[in-house]
Amino acid sequence: MDLILQAYDVLLWAGLLKGLQLALWPRLRPALGDHAYPAAYPASLLLFALTTWYCGLLRIPVALALLVFLALGIWGIRRGDYRLREIRGLLAWDAVFLVGFLFALAVRFVNPPIGYFSEQYMNHAFLASVIREPVVPPLDPWFAGGHLTVYYYLGHWLMGCLAVVTGSPSEVAFNLIPATVYGTAFATLYALGNLLLRGWRWVALPVLLLVPPSVPWFLAAGADLYQAFQATNWIIPGARFEFPAFSLFLGNVHAFEIAAFNQCLLIFLLGFTWCRWGGLDLRARGTLALLLALSIGSMPLLCSWDALVYGPIVAVFLLVLWFRERDRSTLAAAASVPAIAFLIYLPYYLQLEPAGVGGIGWGFPPSEPLAFIAVWGGFLAIVYAAVARDIRRIPVLLAVAIPALVTGYVALGIALVPLAYLLLRRHHSFPDLLCIAGLLVLVFCEVFYLQEMLGGDYSRFNTIFKFYFDAWILFGTGSLLIAAGWLARRRPVLPAGRWLAIVAAAALIAVPFALDVDIGRGLLGIDYPPAGYTTLDGLAYLDATRPGEAAAVDYLRTLGGDQRLVEAENGDYGYYSRASSFTGVPTVLGQIGHELTWRGNGAWYTERPADIRAIYEDPESTVMLMEKYNATLLYVGEPEHERYDVRLPDSGLRLVYDEGGVRIYERAG
Repeated sequence: MDLILQAYDVLLWAGLLKGLQLALWPRLRPALGDHAYPAAYPASLLLFALTTWYCGLLRIPVALALLVFLALGIWGIRRGDYRLREIRGLLAWDAVFLVGFLFALAVRFVNPPIGYFSEQYMNHAFLASVIREPVVPPLDPWFAGGHLTVYYYLGHWLMGCLAVVTGSPSEVAFNLIPATVYGTAFATLYALGNLLLRGWRWVALPVLLLVPPSVPWFLAAGADLYQAFQATNWIIPGARFEFPAFSLFLGNVHAFEIAAFNQCLLIFLLGFTWCRWGGLDLRARGTLALLLALSIGSMPLLCSWDALVYGPIVAVFLLVLWFRERDRSTLAAAASVPAIAFLIYLPYYLQLEPAGVGGIGWGFPPSEPLAFIAVWGGFLAIVYAAVARDIRRIPVLLAVAIPALVTGYVALGIALVPLAYLLLRRHHSFPDLLCIAGLLVLVFCEVFYLQEMLGGDYSRFNTIFKFYFDAWILFGTGSLLIAAGWLARRRPVLPAGRWLAIVAAAALIAVPFALDVDIGRGLLGIDYPPAGYTTLDGLAYLDATRPGEAAAVDYLRTLGGDQRLVEAENGDYGYYSRASSFTGVPTVLGQIGHELTWRGNGAWYTERPADIRAIYEDPESTVMLMEKYNATLLYVGEPEHERYDVRLPDSGLRLVYDEGGVRIYERAG
């Protein structure tokens, strides 16, 4: 895809984000004051997700959701909310957003492929499915006739609808998602620093950029950057750990990675509530309560694992806030926020067909303490320093770690000590609360795990995978804010100023080009052109490696109507399920392991793979079985010939495409 067209897509996408933010900003100002401008970036995305979701539910064009923002903008213009002089004074917030946006965009620009080695096929399949047919519930691209009522999908829905409105192709939109997440998260984290700190207000931003201590250790041992990331990824035996910077370079755009912007928004909203609630009038409190409800209410649809972490956090927070304030409006907020959060997406819960978590398990062997420190050592060092005075004052509280140490749970003991001292404090700062929440998540992961499809040595695989990501943002943000408090009380080493900020921002954006982490060539063996491979088109590599398939994908995208296709099925994480992933056209069965996790082990698990084989190998059954699944298209490329002994009937199929080693047949009648 031409770079000029990609630049056009980027400008349209960024322009839409800015338009949504400007439309909502004046409505948040009575509650959030000077912080309404940055908070409007992520809040407007959540409102756009909500309005487009109901458009999809009602089967009306999702672009009609823009009427809500148009009405808000016109109302603001008529009220005189948009004064040029005032907006000029707020451009620093836009600059922070732009730095995060351009940094993540640069990462994907030098490392764009949508490959099969991780969850990228699945995530692009969701995105392409929404773009192709934006209805609620979205069609499951890997289970023809099914819907995504078995999974959380709001992040892909949101980004897909942004692509629908801007006209961005899915392969470019895929690589615009990290930029959107980082831009909005940067603005919100900077707002949090502005709220809590007099200096060092940017200090929370590195939570999305920092790496665990294990990464420099592996680099010193001779690994390259990607190898160091991967080694850290698997450092906890039987589990996977993914921190934000690695997620960005991997380019997965999984649901929990998209949802990071909402985590940052919710943390800011809780911080603002903790610091400013007492000085707000009833109207402002009501607006803030609605924002909290929108954020926490969106979490189960963005990533249910986040909701399991933040749901209890918000419930306890509201209860503590009520005990602190002891007034009716606070009690009303504490009661209404959970109720509104549940009701705004009530149809989602009525449609939901869960088949995942089956309870809470415990008794898993403890984490290796060195591995635990290799992940959390940096943040732990800060929080241990923060409670050092408390330890000297009450050393007996160190005994809280003894039961854990005696039973061999050393990592648990390491986390319990600072947790106990922070809980014992009579007065808690908001960074203290974030550290407490993060440490509680780590303690939970050492003792318990959520039971699901994975078992044996991998029983807590997803518990660590998802909860550690949340703990990184909670614990990391809290500890960095604590460190910033110390730094703010000392004379600055470097002179502050606009030029220094500009240089730092430019250096950050340049880092991806300097590192040039090439996951595509390293894992996929892609032979890029000698001039390099810098693009936002995540499927451009197909033109160089599989030009016949690239042309067939382009053809499939031209087909309208209710199409379903048959393609080869061969497990997960290989070059299969690619036609459905690249186009969003539902296939009879895509990556079977994912569907097994979502749908459970039903009759389909053996029936669908057998039927697909029969479609390709038994000419007498081909058309009948295609009719069974209402499949309109039969895709025959190299993987199909590798997987099956392809023998098709002489009648009942019409050849509609035959180029570059790919044939596509249409079922007659």
